[in-house]
Amino acid sequence: MHKFYIYNTASLQKEEFRPLKKGKAGVYICGPTVYNTAHVGNFRTYILSDFLVRALEYLGYSVTEVMNITDVGHLVGDGDLGVDKIEKEAMELNTTAEKIAEKYTNEFLQDMKLLNFRMPNVMPKASEHIEEQIKIIMLLEKLGYAYKISDGVYFDTSKYKDYSKLSHKNLEELEEGARVEINKEKRNATDFALWKFSSSQMGSRLQEWKSPWGVGFPGWHIECSAMSSKYLGQPFDFHLGGEDLLFPHHTNEQAQSFCAFNKNLANYWVHGRFLNVKNSKMAKSTGNFLTLKNIMNRGFEPYALRYYYMTSHYRTPASFTWQSLEASQVGLNNLRKTLRRWRRLEKGIKVPPELDAKFIEAISDDLNFPKALAIIWGLTKDRNYKSEQKKSAVLKWDSVLGLGIAESLKSHRKRSYIPKKVRALVTKREQYRKEERFEKSDELRQRIEETGYIIEDSPSGPVVTKKGT
Repeated sequence: MHKFYIYNTASLQKEEFRPLKKGKAGVYICGPTVYNTAHVGNFRTYILSDFLVRALEYLGYSVTEVMNITDVGHLVGDGDLGVDKIEKEAMELNTTAEKIAEKYTNEFLQDMKLLNFRMPNVMPKASEHIEEQIKIIMLLEKLGYAYKISDGVYFDTSKYKDYSKLSHKNLEELEEGARVEINKEKRNATDFALWKFSSSQMGSRLQEWKSPWGVGFPGWHIECSAMSSKYLGQPFDFHLGGEDLLFPHHTNEQAQSFCAFNKNLANYWVHGRFLNVKNSKMAKSTGNFLTLKNIMNRGFEPYALRYYYMTSHYRTPASFTWQSLEASQVGLNNLRKTLRRWRRLEKGIKVPPELDAKFIEAISDDLNFPKALAIIWGLTKDRNYKSEQKKSAVLKWDSVLGLGIAESLKSHRKRSYIPKKVRALVTKREQYRKEERFEKSDELRQRIEETGYIIEDSPSGPVVTKKGT
């Protein structure tokens, strides 16, 4: 098993991955709140999980990935006051919360497929795990960490001494941020809702359940604690999300989970940085966002966006521009074109070990995908390897990159069937070239082009393609 290193937000340093179970890895990523279409900034975070899973599998690990669907309980503003995001959308469109959640869940799954995600092993919905959430709240109440006030049941953050440990902020900073929402009944500014009552300022609700404390709905944070531990156990290996989830969401998950079971929720906390557009964070709340559909309507492939995500490291903020996406589309097209020029693979062609070692070093070093891409482009120009070896390497590595290169080559071959008479001309031209009868070979080139095909000479032989493909 190859060594793998990842930057752990909990320790603020790069650490060697030491799995809880030999040869296995558990990965949890906070999935979408399905009240609207996910934008390409959201997908920069979600694809981080896909890259991690693919890299770990390439290194020989058996991975279980869980991505939740938040279909209840996430309030506008990400706090404990205000309207549920899904209910707000449902009321504005005069429909049900379930229909809103179903619509945007299906959109999200379709976008994942277009971006060539390996679908998670489990995608649990918060609304289908109410019982598990209630059980954890009951345990927290029994242990003295929860208290009830007029609008719900809250977690007492003062009873968890390491509350600020994951965020690396001092308690005064966290309390100052929490005071944006004023609830005078809370014991501490940072206390957060575990269960909210339907009789709060929101009035009647579209989604509500009975509980030991009254009719209501779960808090946003308790959902992830319940679903992650149900499917991965506690602790599990990796917990992923965007940098905006570090506080309060992940901080609160860790607090309630540790206090309930006296164990950390996860061993490695991994956070991706924002995707910015026009010098500010891409966000639905400001209307400053682009969806995958917007990208495709401009003529770009979803694979070009996937390629773009790999051009910057996940711990570096990225600035989206149409020019950068254009460069990614061109890069992807050129990579495909290069592989088409290389000879078809013969059986038994293997990737040279020293080449594979370079690629493994890149992906094992905190998911350094920009370096992995650089290795591939360096290889295309490397004359120390045969084209078959290089092609074999890139196709193997694409199991991590997920650019669908093999499928692209296969599709292109179907589109670019070369008629028998054209192949005969190509063969004859090659004979003239070997005999150094270049005037004759040039005449045949012209005849080939007149039939609607283009011939390009490469070190591995002539490459014939139909014009326009």
